[in-house]
Amino acid sequence: MRRLFPAAPILAARSRRLGHSGVRSFLILVCLALCGCAGYRLGPSNGMAAREQAVFVEPFVNDTLQPRLEDDFTQAVRVGLQREGTFRLGHRGDCDILVRGLIKNYSRQGLSFDPTDLVQVQDYSLVAVVHITAYERASGKKLLDQDVSGQTQVRSGADLMSAERQAAPLLAENIARRVVDLLADGTW
Repeated sequence: MRRLFPAAPILAARSRRLGHSGVRSFLILVCLALCGCAGYRLGPSNGMAAREQAVFVEPFVNDTLQPRLEDDFTQAVRVGLQREGTFRLGHRGDCDILVRGLIKNYSRQGLSFDPTDLVQVQDYSLVAVVHITAYERASGKKLLDQDVSGQTQVRSGADLMSAERQAAPLLAENIARRVVDLLADGTW
């Protein structure tokens, strides 16, 4: 004779140990656990299939006086897209979406000062503004065209320039997170 409910022996054993009220409680908990995840969808939030489209991130253009920012920003956006999972990275010739970035502004603003010397800045806020443009490669349709800003903090020490160079990847990652969110959650 074939069993219609394969978990019956397990429930029968539990009912002997727990009694009927314990079995009811167990079944209610199982039902609630299964129903609790009913609205959750696995994958991208914009309705596309994961890794369906390929993205090529062109090297960013640095329009500021701060050297080597473009490498950090380009790498951070590429890593962010890989980590997010909606898109896959492609090459210029086989991509669906082409992303360009222009670093428009980079500034350093004093946050806190040395208590013994009110002229000496202790902590700085590094702020950058990047203009992001995303195109469909096949049609040339502009998908995204906006400024994205980000910031991070850095403690000035004996060598402020070294501290800024070490903080540049953190600033790039902050902006990359916002760029990836705009690309992945885009309504285009």
